[in-house]
Amino acid sequence: MAAPALQQSSFLLANLKVDSTTKPFLQRCQELVKVIDDYPAKELHLIFPWLVESVFGSLDGVIVGWNLRFLQARSNEYNIVMDFLDPSGPMMKLVYKLQADEYKYEIPVSFLPGPVKASIQEGVLPDCPLFHNKLQFPLSGLQTLSLALNPFEYYMFMFASSLITPKNYPLGQHVSSSDNAYFVLVDTYLKYFLPTEGSVPPSPFADNRGSVSPSAPRAPSVPFAGYGIHSTSLLKRHISHQPSVTADPAAQEIWRSEALLQVFVEMWLHHYSLEMYQKLQSPQETFTPTEEHVLVVRLLVKHLHAFSCSLKPEQVSSSPSAHSHASPLEEFKRVVVQRFVQQKLYVFLQHCFGHWPLDASFRAVLETWLSYIQPWRYTGENTNPQTDQNKGVPEKWGLFVQENLLMYTKLFQGFLNRVVRIDLVNVKNALMVFRVAKVFAQPNLSEMIQKGEQLFLEPEHVLHHRQHRVFLTPSHGGSFLSARQSVVTDRVFRVKSHVYGLEGQDCQYKQMFGTELRGAVLKLIQIIAQARQTAKRISDQSAEVAANNSFMSWFGMGSPDLNYTFNGGEVDDTGECVKKTHEFLERSLDYLCQIFRLNAGQLSQLMATLSSGQDDGNSRQLPDCVQGENGLILTDLGRMQIINGLRRFEIEYQGDPELQPIRSYENAVLVRLFFKISSLVNERFGGHMEALCSRPDFLGRLGRHYLASPEAMADGRQRSPETWRTVERNRRPRLSLRALASYRTLLMLLLLYLFGVLFSFGPMSSTLLILTGGFLYGLFITLFGDKLKSQ
Repeated sequence: MAAPALQQSSFLLANLKVDSTTKPFLQRCQELVKVIDDYPAKELHLIFPWLVESVFGSLDGVIVGWNLRFLQARSNEYNIVMDFLDPSGPMMKLVYKLQADEYKYEIPVSFLPGPVKASIQEGVLPDCPLFHNKLQFPLSGLQTLSLALNPFEYYMFMFASSLITPKNYPLGQHVSSSDNAYFVLVDTYLKYFLPTEGSVPPSPFADNRGSVSPSAPRAPSVPFAGYGIHSTSLLKRHISHQPSVTADPAAQEIWRSEALLQVFVEMWLHHYSLEMYQKLQSPQETFTPTEEHVLVVRLLVKHLHAFSCSLKPEQVSSSPSAHSHASPLEEFKRVVVQRFVQQKLYVFLQHCFGHWPLDASFRAVLETWLSYIQPWRYTGENTNPQTDQNKGVPEKWGLFVQENLLMYTKLFQGFLNRVVRIDLVNVKNALMVFRVAKVFAQPNLSEMIQKGEQLFLEPEHVLHHRQHRVFLTPSHGGSFLSARQSVVTDRVFRVKSHVYGLEGQDCQYKQMFGTELRGAVLKLIQIIAQARQTAKRISDQSAEVAANNSFMSWFGMGSPDLNYTFNGGEVDDTGECVKKTHEFLERSLDYLCQIFRLNAGQLSQLMATLSSGQDDGNSRQLPDCVQGENGLILTDLGRMQIINGLRRFEIEYQGDPELQPIRSYENAVLVRLFFKISSLVNERFGGHMEALCSRPDFLGRLGRHYLASPEAMADGRQRSPETWRTVERNRRPRLSLRALASYRTLLMLLLLYLFGVLFSFGPMSSTLLILTGGFLYGLFITLFGDKLKSQ
């Protein structure tokens, strides 16, 4: 009987593989649904790995799969895919059908996250129950170890790994993380298996016992002594002594919820070892998360907060009597964030804070962090954000702040180290500073953080009589449904266990409101103030240029400065963006003063210190330089000032104005023609021009108006390093006809000739009038230009 069934399964698999390359997508899905409904589990068993791989792609990235990360809602295939992969759809029906017969599917250990793989290869069983009782021992040694997962775990493992597996996608495809099929499926699975209301729907199939064993061991938790000390009996369990699966009827209700969460956390967060982090060592295999990966992690964090906050009020209490009769799902909600997520997310964020590029894509990491430290935003209550900001953080969240103290203090220090190295004139960077300052400025939050730091700094001798108590840290493995431990009500012990468990026994804790960090905040405030002044200067220059390019400039009344460029660095840092930058920085200063209790006098003193360090001639705004034979040379301090955005050269063209690239508003033929004519004139009459412009009388002033004289070319300051030869060559007076090649000038001349025609002037008469008007305008500017500028 077994041989014909195996032969039929092989024939079915071969047909499906052929259909996947020849038939349309809709027809293939319809036939798959029919196969899942009609065939028994023993025949579907062989096609399941191929089907999952064809949907999510292979673990080595060779097979791309259905490209869920590039499948947008506007696509024709989107609804077909979502219906097929829905938690109540055909694919999950296949999973449950195979789950009832307890089939197993292997995953090579080499495709597990780095710390897990290293632990198994060293012969140490990982602490996560997902890997317990799953290891298969081949004859060839540990290097070819594999995990035997049940169908549900295998499906979720392949789904989660498709986010982080590098694949050779077609060129030109771009990921949109907000509405692609993968992102929506993650949200759908979280809401289905971790419901905020009701319970997890039961499986439509069951085994002979009437329930599906989760196949994850329920190992008893082990007490430990001291803060943050991992029990070797739990974490250093040799893989040859894997605990066996124990029947736990109470766990059957939520085993899928627990398995899904463990797979997501291990595959998306557990890429950096806590031990390596505590030793300040870099991981052997560097994993670089993408922005899309971090956004999915943020979605997970937000839903887990909503899931945890949906706990019934009578179950919120941490006393054993309060939740002695709680359902497994309710008790899962009570411990899900601290037990499953906190440690791995902390190490993950620490790595991102230290290694992420210094650009605006860090916003994804930032928002993930801010989402985690604000669980009160996901309580399900419909509140006005502005009203909630004024009301402050409810007192009941004080325990969460204390048990996650490092998430607030240590990561805030990491953010400070980043923000002093970026250009805050950029509106996107200014927005990130504003977001962090606004969150930490919420009423009551800084007091809660200070209370947590006070609890951590409480002297050790006060706790000696409490050392016999037991506390279960989130780093300990085993299911939360194992034998209940006595819950410690002493918050001092909890805070110390949290800090020492994540940072190690010999960590040197820096207080967020201590002297050292306060000095770093004052430095940031100075940088913000300087960036705000720079943004204001750019805004003023932008307004001035806009005014010069008004309607009057068509008649030659505006500034013809071809050298003008903005100093803000990026193209979008102009106009409204610069105004937003100024607003973000202004409000960030206010929030930082609220958080660290800086009064108006201290802020004024900082501003005065900043202003006194600036020179009216802007000479001190240049980066630190030394004078060399050919001009200014940057020092090491000057390079650091440029990198940190503290000082910069005003970037503008300082070469020969006649040799600038031809602009879009200029006629290329005329530019080249006028350049040849002006070059011939300058070469023949250059000496006469220099003599004329050097005269101190009225004729010299008139000549300097029409010719590019030394006084007109030099404004008394050096904007960037430049050789003296170039400076002297560019300062020689010359005739420039390039302005006549501008389309604006040509249009203006055409209009003037048309006006001349209306008044019966011929071409020669119109030309004479135009030259006379230009000469009279030059006389007027020569006589009254200084007075107009002073006004």
